[in-house]
Amino acid sequence: MPKRTAQAKWEGTLKEGKGRLSVESGAFDGPYSFGTRFENKRGTNPEELIGAAHAGCFSMALSMLIEQAGHTPEQIHTRAEVTLEKVGDGFKITGIDLDTEAKVPRMEHGRFLELAEAAKKNCPVSQALTGTEIRLKTRLVP
Repeated sequence: MPKRTAQAKWEGTLKEGKGRLSVESGAFDGPYSFGTRFENKRGTNPEELIGAAHAGCFSMALSMLIEQAGHTPEQIHTRAEVTLEKVGDGFKITGIDLDTEAKVPRMEHGRFLELAEAAKKNCPVSQALTGTEIRLKTRLVP
């Protein structure tokens, strides 16, 4: 399996400095700062990128499990909300809420919930984040 690479460059102090995040493929290259991470200023931050990775990984894992169960997913849309909180003297990602909606013709709701829970537990990003509480909300749409 290939290894994936991302980079961060930071210049200056924590509050006045600025940085740039990029990925090897060139699909993302953007600025980040104290303001974009802790003050809701426009721009990206590490938590947002973790959320994108988690939503993408979970959606792919769920698609695979649905297919293995004999169904064809038409669409899976997942939103990941990553919570960063002050804990002690530092900060910690304290939770991730995955909210997924899927359109899977003829799939029974109970089976869908089982597969979604399995995807939450077993997707590689969830496994990498085992120290973080991951909550799941699902909807199966007609």
